[in-house]
Order: sequence, then structure tokens, then C-alpha cells
Amino acid sequence: MAGHEIPEPADRKQVADPMADLEAAEQTRHSCDPAFRHGVVVGFDGSMSSERALAYAIGMARRLGAGLIIVHVANRLPTTVWAGCEPPVFVDVPDHRTEVLGLELACADHLAEVPWILVERGGDICHELEEVGQEYEADAIVVGSTHGLVGRIFGSVAGRLARRARRPVIVIP
Repeated sequence: MAGHEIPEPADRKQVADPMADLEAAEQTRHSCDPAFRHGVVVGFDGSMSSERALAYAIGMARRLGAGLIIVHVANRLPTTVWAGCEPPVFVDVPDHRTEVLGLELACADHLAEVPWILVERGGDICHELEEVGQEYEADAIVVGSTHGLVGRIFGSVAGRLARRARRPVIVIP
């Protein structure tokens, strides 16, 4: 019957409105502090290269008149060894380093120039930096370069992030 609609029975379940789902997803995605929306995300672990990245990100945020989102990704350690097809299982290890970094950052004079927040995440560094960048709709992600043998063998965080990110990635040597 072309052009004729058959009414749905009243007892049939209603399908959720897809537009309502999109609006709910947008609200949760934008649940971050609006003062830091379109800010600068910087990966920070206390190393010298992350200190340089932080200094650059502070200047960038100040020039843009934006907030600074400092991200520390906590360690995750494998609980099993990769055996054949079985992937390793990861567990979150309590990382008190974030608390120490937060105290150090709170006492830093150079951070008084811009509004900033410290975000702790657990997991893959590249994935978490990109997720935070997406949540805050960041204008850029700033990271320090990886030096040494581990970065050459497994690939640097900066290189992997630059390949997968959906926003500009600035790598500070």
C-alpha cells in the first residue's frame, strides 16, 4: 500500500529518537569546564622534554588567550605476558606521581600567567591525549619528543600521536 501508513499498536515499544541520542552525546562531550574549551592540551610527566613542552604550551595559551589543559597519563602494567594469541591484560597501578606533579605545578610561578587544570588519565598515552583534546575541543596538542632507545624501538608518543590526531600536534625537541 503505497502512500498509506499503518498506525503502530500502542503497546509496541517506541524506538528512541536518534536526535535525542546525539544531543545527549553532545552534552556529555561538552561537560568540561567552558573556560578551557578550545584550549591547549599538553602531555606532562615531569621529564625534561615535557617541561619544555609545558613551557611552549604556556606561551601558546597566553598568546591565544586560552586555557591550558595539562594531562598526565598514569602507568598501566601488563599482568600477563603475551602468549600466542592471548593479548595481555592491563591493570591500573595507583600512580601517586600525579599528586606530586599537581603540587609542583601549583607552586610554579610561570603557570600564574594562564588558567590551567591538571587532568589524570590511565591508558595509552596517545589515545588519552587525543581523547582529552576531543573533549575540550583543543586547538592543539603539545608534547615533548622522546629520546632514547625505547622511543626508537616502540615508536615515540609524538610520532604516533601526529599520525592519528585530529588536531594539530606540536612536538617540542
